[in-house]
Amino acid sequence: MTKNKIISFEKPAEFSDPIHDLIRDGARQLIQSAIETELQTLLDRYQDTTTPEGYAAVVRNGYLPERELQTGIGPVPIKVPKIRSRTGEAVTFRSALVPPYVRKTRSLEAALPWLYLKGVSTGEMSDALKVLVGESASGLSPSTVSKLKTKWTQEYATWQQRRLDKDRWVYLWADGIHSGLKGDEGRLCALVVIGVNERGHKHFLAIEDGVRESTQSWREVLLNLKSRGLNEAELAIGDGALGFWNALEEVYPKTQQQRCWVHKTANVLNKLPKSVQAKAKRDLHNIWQADTKDNARKAFETFIYTYQDKYPKATECLEKDHDELMTFYSFPAKHWSSIRTTNPIESSFATIRHRTKRTKGCLSRDGMLSMMFKLGQCAEKKWNRLRGFDYLAKVIQGVPFKDGIEQTTNRSNQTEAA
Repeated sequence: MTKNKIISFEKPAEFSDPIHDLIRDGARQLIQSAIETELQTLLDRYQDTTTPEGYAAVVRNGYLPERELQTGIGPVPIKVPKIRSRTGEAVTFRSALVPPYVRKTRSLEAALPWLYLKGVSTGEMSDALKVLVGESASGLSPSTVSKLKTKWTQEYATWQQRRLDKDRWVYLWADGIHSGLKGDEGRLCALVVIGVNERGHKHFLAIEDGVRESTQSWREVLLNLKSRGLNEAELAIGDGALGFWNALEEVYPKTQQQRCWVHKTANVLNKLPKSVQAKAKRDLHNIWQADTKDNARKAFETFIYTYQDKYPKATECLEKDHDELMTFYSFPAKHWSSIRTTNPIESSFATIRHRTKRTKGCLSRDGMLSMMFKLGQCAEKKWNRLRGFDYLAKVIQGVPFKDGIEQTTNRSNQTEAA
């Protein structure tokens, strides 16, 4: 007879929500940066005051013990700096953002996404911080807010110059993000490049000001990336804008090209009456969702045959990029969902387009680019590794793929012959 056995299970590990961790970390950095900026504003007021020996009259003097602000998403640790007067004058640093004994913020969980969208603008930062900590933020002077924004701009400038040759970049996504911001040269167009390295990690490589996605603007972006060590990628994904492709052929001529199917679908449908758009969209879907390039070609020909007599402009729009729309079939099938479209860029900047429509004229061009950079950093931390990242090494090695499947016949024959 079998004896009863009691099996003890390990206590489940503490649950960790990466999104909440990201928000908490963003809150800590924002609050700490704002406090340090407040302190510098105070020190600047005493920069011309010295002791008889010529030393600065007021200096930093370490930090108060770290404390935690209890928030709706958990505790956020902060450190408030201290100062010391060398002249005997009573000088005390009190943060308007985090007054003494305040240990609870207001509406942090709802405020952080809004702060990332709105907080870069100098004119609105104070209001944004009020949402975070309440009316105590009203003590933040315009100069303090301006310095905080300058710090973010400096981070963006440093990021623009970082080296890229520590990684091997395999795929690139490129797109022009048009905002509602108007300037002397028209609406701001940010030229954005995302790359995936050999380990499957995606990173923003460029967020630059451009002029209507012109060839010259894209050329400058790509030449800058090349000067910082960006290698020639195996594949670039983008929409049909000629500026990027013309520049790519000059700077990285060996990189293969894949047109974005989302952009192409929208362009083709725009040349069709609404009455047939739903059916045409399904027919287009049958092309790029086909399991083989041959089946995709057949679906392509069916689309042309169906619509070319009545809607020649729509079929011409599709036909002109035929080869570049089918490039993905020569890459691993596990990568198809990522390399058929520029979705990594589109999804990251959807909120920016929404926000800039509501802030026309409120941000400078530099301010807008800084905001895009901060939002990009936030989005980047939440990205997963590329699906099928273990195939990237084979892509780099030049292993051939047909219809997404690795071709090993030739290698096997070569081995047998040897």
